[in-house]
Amino acid sequence: NSAEFKNGATLLMRAADNGVLTRPDEIAIETVDGVRFEFQAGDFFQNNPFILPKFVRHAIDEAKATGAKHLVDAYCGSGLFAISAARDFESVIGVEISETAVKKAAHNAEINSLTNCRFIAADAQHVFKDVPHAGADTVVIIDPPRAGSSPEFLQQLFAFNPKGVVYISCNPATQMRDLVLFTEAGFKLGTVQPFDLFPQTKHLECVMTLSRDTL
Repeated sequence: NSAEFKNGATLLMRAADNGVLTRPDEIAIETVDGVRFEFQAGDFFQNNPFILPKFVRHAIDEAKATGAKHLVDAYCGSGLFAISAARDFESVIGVEISETAVKKAAHNAEINSLTNCRFIAADAQHVFKDVPHAGADTVVIIDPPRAGSSPEFLQQLFAFNPKGVVYISCNPATQMRDLVLFTEAGFKLGTVQPFDLFPQTKHLECVMTLSRDTL
């Protein structure tokens, strides 16, 4: 009944494997390339299930191509990229500020019988403090919000000095802004692959692969 809602109210309608969900606290189920994810319907999860498997697989393939043994997903959320990549790396660590998101990610790893995934609730000032692997053996996936990565986070990332970075963004403007800082820090831009998860809108997901410039 429209009379129940005030101007500015948010209405939820999430199409998931288990039906169309309208309550934020309902558990949504999505399967991405054979991997099962469970999360609250009101939480963030990438949209467009038709292109999502190719989108996720591209990011993982780019990370794997660096030759790194370990993966860190620095904005892991409920674990989409970290868990999808677990079978391609010796170990995967997901880092999140939100403790509730970390618990959901750990649950998703468990229901997929993955034992090489670990998820850490880290303070924004100490994102890489509990990562036990050297940067030289590690590739990092980042998928920050539309505002891009903060300078504080990027300085931590540069100090960790990973073998490569796969930077996923829904906002090319802030991604290009951050690319300047990556370049100044000695990273070289490799592939750039856009994915149109939101057809007929201005929004575009873009995957950039960066590696240390050894020249």
